[in-house]
Amino acid sequence: MIRTTMLAVGAMLLFVLVIALPASAAPWPHGAVFVQTNKTSNSIVVYDRGGNGTLAKAGEYTTGGQGATAQGAVVDPLASQSSVAIADAGRVLLTVNAGSDNISVFRITQGDKLYRKQVVSSGGPFPASLAVHGNLVYVLNAGGTGSVQGFWLTGDTLRPIWRSHRSLGLANATPPNFLASPGQIGFTPDGRRVVVTTKASGGTIDVFAVRPSGQLGTPVGTVSATPVPFAFSFDPAGRLVVVEAAMSTVSTYTINADGSLTVIGSAPNGQTAACWITAARGFYFVANAGSANISTYSLTAGGLPGIIGAPTAAAAGAIDMAASRDQRFLYAESGGTGSLLVYAIHSDGSLSLLQTVTGLPAPYEGIAAD
Repeated sequence: MIRTTMLAVGAMLLFVLVIALPASAAPWPHGAVFVQTNKTSNSIVVYDRGGNGTLAKAGEYTTGGQGATAQGAVVDPLASQSSVAIADAGRVLLTVNAGSDNISVFRITQGDKLYRKQVVSSGGPFPASLAVHGNLVYVLNAGGTGSVQGFWLTGDTLRPIWRSHRSLGLANATPPNFLASPGQIGFTPDGRRVVVTTKASGGTIDVFAVRPSGQLGTPVGTVSATPVPFAFSFDPAGRLVVVEAAMSTVSTYTINADGSLTVIGSAPNGQTAACWITAARGFYFVANAGSANISTYSLTAGGLPGIIGAPTAAAAGAIDMAASRDQRFLYAESGGTGSLLVYAIHSDGSLSLLQTVTGLPAPYEGIAAD
């Protein structure tokens, strides 16, 4: 009798707890989006992603470092892509602090909570872009002559790789000019090479071989098909897909065994200041800062790029973007308005606006999504 009564009381308590929770409550968000404010006291704003792709602010966390603005930049203070990166299978967040020349390391818990674990020197002035492959991390320092520095990621700690620092030998300053500074660093999908774009300073796409020690070999530079190579992605075959800003063009390349590039084809989009690119659902979305819109590209089986439809309206100063891990949603920053635009990605590559998130500083830059 006593046991039956206890079971009944336990069941009633469980029932009360369940009905006390709001209908929308869930132990984990469907995903999260991490946005760098790049304020003087830099911070990361975290948004929970709902099942329909829309965002709700979950918190803001100081990085322990400082933001900064490249010379001449109006809507894109870092003038780069990939200044925020997710590592360790979604358990670590990395971000640059361009104004204090360091990198912050956060542990991600419960999908949307950040705990700052480390602030470490980036090895050069104005760090602007991060590359991650497994436990190997490289940072691109955009100031001065430009440089890259490697780290091993162990748990939530970055450890500099001995003799991994490489100067890019660019004609630049500190803080850098937004057109002359290098734009992005990234690993090839197999992790065997590191790619760096030098924008107008060198006009090249540099490819480094990655040694087993984590150090990089001598770079092989290829002049881009059209001027000012800025940001890049890769297709499923490992071909390089690059946005070249001067003529708002997307060009594709084969990476040869010696690190040189062979151009496959180029396709201008007729817009202004195309700089950022994000791949999702087999399409390539390009943000055009000058014309405040987003162009959609597809590739043929041989890798030739082509435009799909008319550009999608964005907001003033369309800059960096990220896609959700399920590739159903695109999150596009507007450095001109301090807003974040949420789009649904349809099966034909078209986009439809779902939400405009406001309240971010203008300008700001840096985003990652899971």
